Amino acid sequence: MRQDVASLETFYSSRLGAKVREVLASRIHDLWGDLSSETLLGVGFATPLITPLGKAAETSIAVMPAAQGGLTWAGTERGISTVLAEEGDLPFKDGSFSRIVIMHALEESPAPFALLREVWRVLAPEGRLIVIAANRLGLWARAESTPFGHGRPWTRGQLARLLDETMYQTAAWTYSLYMPPSQWKPILAMADGMEKMGETLSRVVGGVVLIEAVKRLYADTGGQKLQFAPLRPVRTRKGLARLPRD
Repeated sequence: MRQDVASLETFYSSRLGAKVREVLASRIHDLWGDLSSETLLGVGFATPLITPLGKAAETSIAVMPAAQGGLTWAGTERGISTVLAEEGDLPFKDGSFSRIVIMHALEESPAPFALLREVWRVLAPEGRLIVIAANRLGLWARAESTPFGHGRPWTRGQLARLLDETMYQTAAWTYSLYMPPSQWKPILAMADGMEKMGETLSRVVGGVVLIEAVKRLYADTGGQKLQFAPLRPVRTRKGLARLPRD
């Protein structure tokens, strides 16, 4: 069962939720930079991130699972940009978006494979996807007072394999949310310092995993050579790193 959208909204309206939004949006901005020429889609409950990220985007839309419920949201000054849909049947044409962010979606999805394949359909060729999911090894996956403490948490390896199976090529990864999941003001005040310390000392214990992937245009069939969509170099900044090849 998915979390109710009102509970998610309540969390992101809290002091802790605001800090989570700030930290994660900064991570994505470090990787993607200016989105003024991009079409941006948030899947799950990604409005806390695409609100700041999508202000300059050509298009900025949030799609929320029907089982979760939706909120009216003005993503830009151009108007309301919220869609309520079945996660396996997104109401968009093929290749509609150049950038997609998935958050609070995979953990409680009854069919993660089908969700990522449907997202693949609406992602443009050479489009980029960022998946944010609770880290199985982190504290946040155990904190039921936050949205990351519900559903199935993931390891980086599990997410990378799922993305490979659903025809994406993983380009970069990082961890985030090293601070404890606490509303205590002194903890929130130290959050930025904890992010820097976590990257240096023990990256794997971050509360969430972030993986960037690129849409792959061809699958491996009958042992034939695998072909990939053209991939631009990923500029790794502020903790983002290339995923090692097996």
